[in-house]
Amino acid sequence: MTERDGLCFRDLIATAAGQLGIEVTQEALDMFEEYRRLLLAANEVMNLTSITDDEGIALRHFVDSLTCILSPAAADYSSLVDVGTGAGFPGLVLHIVRPSRHTLLIDSVGKKVSFVQHVCRELGLENVEAVHGRAEDLAKKVEYRESFDLAVARGVSKLSPLAEYCLPFVRIGGWFLAMKGPRADEELEQGVRAAQQLGGAMPEVLEVVLPYGHGERKLISIRKEKRTASRFPRRHAVIAKNPL
Repeated sequence: MTERDGLCFRDLIATAAGQLGIEVTQEALDMFEEYRRLLLAANEVMNLTSITDDEGIALRHFVDSLTCILSPAAADYSSLVDVGTGAGFPGLVLHIVRPSRHTLLIDSVGKKVSFVQHVCRELGLENVEAVHGRAEDLAKKVEYRESFDLAVARGVSKLSPLAEYCLPFVRIGGWFLAMKGPRADEELEQGVRAAQQLGGAMPEVLEVVLPYGHGERKLISIRKEKRTASRFPRRHAVIAKNPL
């Protein structure tokens, strides 16, 4: 038998998070259980996740999202925007454990935004907003531009375009946090050049190993030092064709 044999869903989260030095309250664990139920039910009619086993959902969605807490970028923030939130990872998970922070979840796929809104209603969450739209459009809106302490993104694109999507949301002194896989170093050089053009500093890279063999994560944190020029972010097609 392995250490995790016999652990229920909530215990998998609590135990794995504890191994990383992250404490999760019983109230948050209750919400994660209901979140999982809603995710699996919605996944029957729309493509939200290919991971459907309890251990995979617990470790590769919930605990993976919680690793953001280990980054210096997430040490002290009062507002967060999750760019390309999908089914709510990591932004909604972080909001559940830090409900006093204002959280904005954005995605370009309307069905995913509707799902996240449904989860928020079912869990009775406050101080969280889910918006349907493209990051490059929303980042131009005065109510969102350079308004957030922290912008996070998980698996949306390579680091250079991701910086262009995210840093325009971040206030000076705030942070952009990219959740990347173990091969992130291949993107780092170009990503640094892009971030500096967008007002970012040199990145800090934190390596995290998910418990029970669920992979490695590199958390790339970039502090915003200067305002982002008004021409950024460019249109999606331009970013894709000619990344910074």
